[in-house]
Amino acid sequence: MSQSERRHRRRTGPGAHGLSTDDTGRPEPLSRTVGIKQVAARAGVSPGTVSNVLNRPERVAAATRARVEQAIRELGFVRNGSASTLRAGHSSTIGLMVLDLANPFFTDVARGVEEAASERGYAVILSSSGESDEREQRNLRVFAEQRVRGVLLTPVGDDGETADRLRDRGVPVVLLDHPTPRANQCSVAVDDVAGGELAAGELLDAGARTLAFVTGPTVLRQCADRRKGALRALRAAGLGRDALREVAVGAMNARGGQEAARRLLEAGPPLPDAIFCANDLLALGVLRVLLQAGIKVPGDVALIGYDDIEFSAAAAVPLSSVRQPTYQLGRIATELLLEECDESGGHAHQQVMFQPELVVRESSRSALGGSP
Repeated sequence: MSQSERRHRRRTGPGAHGLSTDDTGRPEPLSRTVGIKQVAARAGVSPGTVSNVLNRPERVAAATRARVEQAIRELGFVRNGSASTLRAGHSSTIGLMVLDLANPFFTDVARGVEEAASERGYAVILSSSGESDEREQRNLRVFAEQRVRGVLLTPVGDDGETADRLRDRGVPVVLLDHPTPRANQCSVAVDDVAGGELAAGELLDAGARTLAFVTGPTVLRQCADRRKGALRALRAAGLGRDALREVAVGAMNARGGQEAARRLLEAGPPLPDAIFCANDLLALGVLRVLLQAGIKVPGDVALIGYDDIEFSAAAAVPLSSVRQPTYQLGRIATELLLEECDESGGHAHQQVMFQPELVVRESSRSALGGSP
């Protein structure tokens, strides 16, 4: 055998694990075109058996299944997800659309979604609307192009047209962190009217008689419901609508909270007795500006947020907040969505409503004579 022939044999002959080797005897990079036939040949079974291992493993004897799985690992086989999607008409993924990925509230919700989906063999495509209706529609089109099995949606607006359009395409939808009055639509949400009433009530019980409500875009259902709850608390305390000063900002983040606090300070004294923020990020931004301006919290102004994110308890002044069951929101919404996906036509729609919980910390313990 010539030297060139020996070199060619070393390059193409099987290595220690049946893999092609280079001149040094090391395995060459695996081909990206490894398919079912190569796996079947390695395992000594038919391509149909490999297909059963991938799609219906319960039909294959344990010893044969183990041999096929070993061949898959050795060859680095990756199934063609696009082909499976084309055959089924949908993929083994679900889409999750939230309002703001920078908000830790939605991070915790997404954790519940991902864990529930993973247990059922689904992956999650996560996207954010950024509180923009245009971006929401664009990202939902991407979900449709990816043939997602279903969608979990926290919509920007209150109408159900978006969900209807998806369902018309055969894509089940569950509204997440958004209630619905419609019997033909699953939803999982928290009673934000009750939450707003809890927050404002805590401030009023602490002695406040004037409130500022720092909120995000008025189109957001969460903001509208929390405002409604605050007004309900004012009425229960015998105070009129004029006791509430509203400050709306363009984004529900710490920067928006800083902007709102500056506007309150620029409006001149007197400041309201207390400030209720529509989420904790806004409240943390408000807190920072007030402290920098020498305003004592809670001595001069009491403050409360909403969501009870992890950073709230660790703030410079531990922040009172309204806690939501974030993980459970994501998990139960996912379970409802996958039930609807798997029980076509026989699914009983549910509208799940959680109750919020008040968490009192230092920021709302006002010097005006309220909670000790």
